[in-house]
Amino acid sequence: MFPRVLFLLLLALNIGGACWIAFAPQPAASPFAPSDPGVPALVLLSERDAAGGQPAATAVATGPTTASGTDVCVSIGPFQTQSDMRATLGAMTPVVKRIQYRDERATQSRGYWVFLEAMKSREEALGVARTLSAKGVRDYYVVTAGEQLNTISLGLFREQANAERRKADIEAMGFAPQLIQRTEELPVYWIDFARSADKPVNWRVLAVNATGLEERAIDCF
Repeated sequence: MFPRVLFLLLLALNIGGACWIAFAPQPAASPFAPSDPGVPALVLLSERDAAGGQPAATAVATGPTTASGTDVCVSIGPFQTQSDMRATLGAMTPVVKRIQYRDERATQSRGYWVFLEAMKSREEALGVARTLSAKGVRDYYVVTAGEQLNTISLGLFREQANAERRKADIEAMGFAPQLIQRTEELPVYWIDFARSADKPVNWRVLAVNATGLEERAIDCF
């Protein structure tokens, strides 16, 4: 009899406890702060787009962005490599009012070529080459392909004076050599900057590989 009463009592206690857990009022949860006080909250891109927001632009200005009547504008160059130009641009940006760069094509010398004009046939070119060899000329080459086929090359020279000397030596042997300057178009770079008339900028101290660079006055931008 006693065990049955004890069992019913424990069962009633369990049922009462379960009801209390299920139906008791829950305390209101305190809201969790998304960020520390004073720190702006993060906004997802999807939330910003849904709200119609636009990304903010960040600009770093070195001074007034419009030309002033007291500004002096200068262009320096030509820089032979983009890396030299960019390094100089970075060094000068903090000390000028406005700065920009541009590129252009420039014709540059690749040296001087002394040669005998193309013969009518390979046999004729080889015959002239044997004559040159008999006269003691060793530095020559018979072109065997391409646009200069059957031309006899007598040398490529960096300095014009050396090319002129070679040409004269071959002429003294009774030949009619030609001398031309070889050129090609390569990109070069210029930096334009604006400064105050009363604040000169010693750009040569800031420029990378300043040898060969020149300064030109330009209209202000």
